[in-house]
Amino acid sequence: MSQSFDLYLATETLADDAQQLGVTVKALQQISVQVNATLVAQPEAYLQLQYRVTLPAESLAAQLAWPKWQADKVGFKDCLWEQTCLECFLAGCFINSHSEDNNNSSATNKTKAYIEINASPNGQYALYEFDSYRYPSTLPPKPLLQADRQTRASIDWNNISKLQTASQTSAPQLYQYERRFRVPLSQWYDNAYNYGYERIIDYIHPCVILSFGKITLYFAPKHASPPDFHNRQYWARFDG
Repeated sequence: MSQSFDLYLATETLADDAQQLGVTVKALQQISVQVNATLVAQPEAYLQLQYRVTLPAESLAAQLAWPKWQADKVGFKDCLWEQTCLECFLAGCFINSHSEDNNNSSATNKTKAYIEINASPNGQYALYEFDSYRYPSTLPPKPLLQADRQTRASIDWNNISKLQTASQTSAPQLYQYERRFRVPLSQWYDNAYNYGYERIIDYIHPCVILSFGKITLYFAPKHASPPDFHNRQYWARFDG
């Protein structure tokens, strides 16, 4: 099961952002952000997320804060959203059943439970658990735990050696960045395949934050106004 997403730039401050970055509005609109989400059920269930960012001009590439991959950085880190960040929000049976352990959650909240995945290009990551819209409201958010309720959930980076830094495409004006990682769903749901893998994920919302110094750009398939990745009204059904 695989689903591709074109992410679009939030436009509330588009003109000001272009001016401060020294580029045209058209140049910002030409930034391409694509995400491919693939759900694999066997031999173990995992979701693979592949992010590709293409910039249309060298002036933008020179300003983009895209940290280099560092193997010694791999691990949990809070507040990754303050810089360039690859994100994805998920809701489905694996998190809904997981939150049943929370005695303070109402039945209504269980149906609204979701997780947030943050990943930095340098290898750091964080996974957070919410019972409903931005709740619990603590900052940093509550880490997502595995089934043992003690170990923090994690992601697996793959093929990073080929994705170290920006690559210039055959068209000289394009600069491309890419990262991909897997999220093992067996961390929470061991018999996901037997349950029916098409039901593991109900909703998905991949999104990207690109940091250009003092300017931050937000990308998502659809946007609330102002941008709010947590707003489930703008999430897509995971159709596969």
